[in-house]
Amino acid sequence: MNKDKRLENWLRGKIDGVPDLLQPAAHALLQTKEEASIYLEDFPSHLLWEKPAGRASVGFHLQHITGVTNRLITYAKGHQLDDEQLNYLKREGIPDHDLSLSVLLENLNNSIDEAIEYLKVLQNEDLTRKVEIGRKKIESTLIGVLFHAAEHSQRHIGQMLVTISVVKAG
Repeated sequence: MNKDKRLENWLRGKIDGVPDLLQPAAHALLQTKEEASIYLEDFPSHLLWEKPAGRASVGFHLQHITGVTNRLITYAKGHQLDDEQLNYLKREGIPDHDLSLSVLLENLNNSIDEAIEYLKVLQNEDLTRKVEIGRKKIESTLIGVLFHAAEHSQRHIGQMLVTISVVKAG
């Protein structure tokens, strides 16, 4: 794998242990992790919960990427959400001034690391397995859930970048 940080993750080569068909999902998740750290370097903590024009705060985006990644991997494993995950979901976006930016980033990084480790235990033949999502048990496929986790994280990174720009501009 090419470790050149000037290249986006998808251009750095294969991620050891991740099946070929899941490389794009792993690359997107790792890109999310990296961009969150880059975009939030020197970010003023007093702006963490600001909601410009009523839009989601930076704190929400960090919590949401963490939570969604965790929830989707839970579904991918064939489980339903537990009480702790449901409570986390209810708290996403509620300003918590006891949560520092470093803790939010650490939580995001841990969630993505756990997702990457899960990808490593999968085989290509697992990817078409049916997966049930949510209390309604809506059917998807394992590969669908994993790619959604990846693209969803990137979508929120993009939204967060805009929020960062707006709240820093004042």
